[in-house]
Parts: sequence; structure tokens; C-alpha cells
Amino acid sequence: MRFPIQSPRSLFRRSTAKDDAMAGLVLGVESVPDGLASGLLAGVNPVSGMYAYLYGVVGGTLFTSTAFMAVQGTGAMAIIIADVDLGSRDDPARALFTLSMLTGVAMILAGVLRLGSFLRFVSNSVMTGFITAVGINIVLGQLDDFTGYEAEGGNRVIRAVDLLFNFWRIDLATTIVGALTIALIVWLQRTRLGALGLVVAIVAGSLLAALFNALDGDVPQVRDIANVPSGLPLITMPVLRDIPALLLPAVSLAFVGLVQGAGVSAGFPNEDGTPGDDSQDFVGQGAGNIVSGMFQGIPVGGSMSASSLAVSAGARSRTALLFAGLTMAVVILFLGPVVEFVAMPALAGLLIVVGVGTVKPARVVSVAKTGKVPLTVMSITLALTMLIPLQFAVVVGVGISVILFVVQQSSRLVVKRMVFHEDGSIEEVSPPEDLPGGEVVVIHPYGAIFFATTPALMAELPSVTPDSRHSVIVLRLRGIDEAGATILEALSAYATDLREVDSKLVIVTDNQRVIRQLRVTGTLEPIGENNVYRSTSLLGQTVRQAHNDALDWIRERDREDDVGRAHDDAEDPPDGEEPVDGEATAPEPSADEEDER
Repeated sequence: MRFPIQSPRSLFRRSTAKDDAMAGLVLGVESVPDGLASGLLAGVNPVSGMYAYLYGVVGGTLFTSTAFMAVQGTGAMAIIIADVDLGSRDDPARALFTLSMLTGVAMILAGVLRLGSFLRFVSNSVMTGFITAVGINIVLGQLDDFTGYEAEGGNRVIRAVDLLFNFWRIDLATTIVGALTIALIVWLQRTRLGALGLVVAIVAGSLLAALFNALDGDVPQVRDIANVPSGLPLITMPVLRDIPALLLPAVSLAFVGLVQGAGVSAGFPNEDGTPGDDSQDFVGQGAGNIVSGMFQGIPVGGSMSASSLAVSAGARSRTALLFAGLTMAVVILFLGPVVEFVAMPALAGLLIVVGVGTVKPARVVSVAKTGKVPLTVMSITLALTMLIPLQFAVVVGVGISVILFVVQQSSRLVVKRMVFHEDGSIEEVSPPEDLPGGEVVVIHPYGAIFFATTPALMAELPSVTPDSRHSVIVLRLRGIDEAGATILEALSAYATDLREVDSKLVIVTDNQRVIRQLRVTGTLEPIGENNVYRSTSLLGQTVRQAHNDALDWIRERDREDDVGRAHDDAEDPPDGEEPVDGEATAPEPSADEEDER
């Protein structure tokens, strides 16, 4: 891996500086209210969300391979943070920063160990259910700030029901501010303002809240729950004793952040054509989290919305993200007191728009139409994510994905018999149910071969009967990486059954590791060392050789049987005939014959 920070000069180019500065200005200004909203969504000091957006994007930009990946807060990660019981720690604020740094360590380890390939185990059904539930959770989680009514209940769904049955207790002024903000966001984003419409909508909603408060209203503002300092935070060290309790949430946050970051890598390729490196992007996101945690920010990850905003605003290189960080720093240093007057229902309105945008009905319908199994998996994941804390829902979702993967792979195994014709052609047919006598049956399974597919493979192999004498099963295992204990045990038992009827099993494989496993586990004992063939790079060459050798073996066994039968016939003459034996003696004379002599 080669990180951008290793070549500082490459981070600034005069040819793209103007476009990058303008894109950075747009992203930086928009990130201030968005960062506050992210902190609010996470249930922590909104200022920590703003700091995370600043330091996360700067720290990540210096290490990622994807130039336009903006490492900032995401709705899914914020929901997980909200479900972590930080209030039970001795120092909740430092526990939050420790969680950020621990998440960064988990991401860096995933990158160093190149665990990006494991993301394929997360099915589309699981991710669709998870993301849909996150979007709904975002909306439900903002209803208190949006309406001014603090609902009661153990989770967001119950609190939403409580609000529904107590709708007359909402604060009208607060609700009007939130509703106006939503309407302005939806409208202004369609105008020439584009993404800046978010900032304008937040400002308009906050001005209306200030007007209501001047008329004896009680619309909450950021200053009611936090003080925005006119300066940048000092470095904070982690609380080591909190690490065990925060380990599972950190791993869950890392997983969600990396999955979303992988989507950014795929959606925004580098302009110079250089391919993105998922593992390096993992490291970059980890670096962003460590920097965010050190400077009092919440956990962050690859943000699709922020990356999209930077690109649509004209970003030409990763320098745009550094300009965005610089813009945020200027706002915090010189406009900190102004930020305190941002209205809480305005931020809640922004998050409700984000939550609604997270839910993709077309994607949900697509998964539902795929089949009953994907629909069931998506529904279970959605329900669990709505009802249990997200750090546990993520673990359950991964478990469901792995189980689904195993089930799908085990059901996709197809077994064919290869029939070799005299003209050199090869025909694939279904294997026979029973193994006939005196035949060579070449079997080629298609699909993953592991413990879950072993029963399916063995069920497709011809059954061994007393009539299966002098036959050979040639099992072609091309493309298999390794043989597990389950498949080795099954092959050993099958080879033993063949030997009992004077037949045998032949293995053809292109992997030396499989051959070594056959040898060290004792599976070769019933098979025979000479009955394992190592394939060459020429397709079909080795299996043909094994097929021809098997035919010769059958002929040899038949000749041995013919000789054996001839010998038995000589020793056991038909009834009424005397045995012919060169050493036979004449019968002894009778008494009358002896007298005559």
C-alpha cells in the first residue's frame, strides 16, 4: 500500500485547485449543520458530530486509495452509537472518543489483513433489510425533537406509538419549524442552490425558531444542549478500561462503515483510472476514526452522500476534501457562537429527509420479487434491526448472510457424468443411480465442495451394490481449494464400499494441497496412492489418462478372473469324470485278481 500522505506534493495541483476549492467550500459549509445533525442522531453532544466531520474527512483523505471518499458520519453508524449505553460509563464523553479510536483500530486491522473479501458474505437481502430499517429508525428517532414531545418507551417503535396516541401534546411552534425546514430542503435542492439548499433551509428554520422564541415560544436550539466553542478541540486519549465493553459496538461500527465505504469505492472511481484498493480504503477509514476520536469526534466511515456532494460540486481530486476540512475549521473558529442558534427541530427535519432518502422502495420490491427466501431474510433483518440494538442486529445480519450463503451454495451443486466417445468428444449426462459392473464412471461435480455440499455430492454418486464388481469411479475435483474433514471422511467410506466389491475410487485434482490432505488424514489408505492423479494445465488430459488406466485395470481384473475360473474348472471336474492327474496311481487289485496272479 502507498498512501497519499507519503507524497504531499501530489495533494495539491494548480490545474485543479480552483475547482477543488469551490467543491470543498460547498461540502465544508454543508457539513457543519450535517455534522451537528449526525451528533444529534447519535444521541451525543452535536458538537462531537461536527468535529468528526472535520477530522474524519481530513484524516481519511490522507490514507484512502479512492480519491473522492469522504470519511464522515453515516446514519447507520450514528444509530448504532445511539444504541450503545455510553451513559453507563464513568466518563461518557471520553467513552465515545474511545469508541471512535477502537473502531479505527478494527478498520485498520481489517485493511492490513485484507478482509475485504469477507464482505461478499453479506447478501443483498440482508443489506436491504438493514438499510431500510436504519432509514426508518432515523425518522422515528427524530420525532421527539421534531414535535417537541418526549415520548416514552423502550425503543423507537414504542415511542412512535406513544406519540401517535398523544399527538395533542406536541409543541406547535417546534413542529412548524421542523415542517418548514423539510419543505425548504425538498424545494431548494431542486433549484440552482443544489446542496447549499440544505444550509439555507437550516438557516431559515433557525430564524423562524428565533422569532417564535422572541414571542415567548420554547423551540429548542443547539445552545440548550451544548456549547459550541470558538476553537478547535485538544487531543483526548482513550479510556483503556472501557475497551472490553466497547469492543462489540466498535466491530459492528467498523463492519457497517466498511460496507458503506465499499459502496463509495465502487460508485466513485478515480479520475486517473487507477483502481481502488478496498484494503487501503479500510486503512484510510480507520485513520479517519482514530483522528476523529483523538479530537473528540464520533465514529465515521465512507459517506456516500458526502462523496456524491463533492463530486457533483466539481471536485477534481482529493484536495477538495482537504478544502472542505479547512472550510469547517474556519466556520468553527469564527462562527461558533452563531452555530449555537441552530434550531433542533430544523436539524431533526434534515435528518428526517436523510432517513426517508435512505429507504429505497424500488430496491425493497426488487428483493421481494426475487423469491420467498430473500424476502424472508430481508424481513427478518428489518424486524430485528427495528427491535434490538443495532450492534447486535449487525452481528445477527452477518450470521444470517453466512447461513444463507451456505444454504445457497449447498443447493447449487450439480453432478455430471463425463462420457468419452471414440471420436474424442465428451458428453455430459446424469450419473447412474447404481454403479454397474465392469464400467468406468467419470464424475465431475460443479459448484462449491465443502461440508454443507458433501451430502448432496455423495447422494449423486452411484450407489455401490453387489453387482458393482470390477468398476471404477473417477472423481474429478478440479478447482477445489481444499478438502475438509467431512468430505474426506465421506470419500474414505465410499472407497471402502468400492473395495468390498472389488472396485475402486480414483481421484483427479489440480491442487497439491488436496492431495496432501488425502495423504495426511489417512484417506489414501482405502483409495490407494496410485489412484490419485495430479491434473496438468491441459484441460481433460489427466482425466482421460485416468479413464484409460481404469479401463486397463478392469481388463486386467477380468483376465485374472478368467484364469481363476479356468483353474477352478480344472480342479473341480464335472460329475462322473475322474480327475486327470499325471501323478495319479492305479487302483489296488481286488482279492480275485490277486488269486489269479
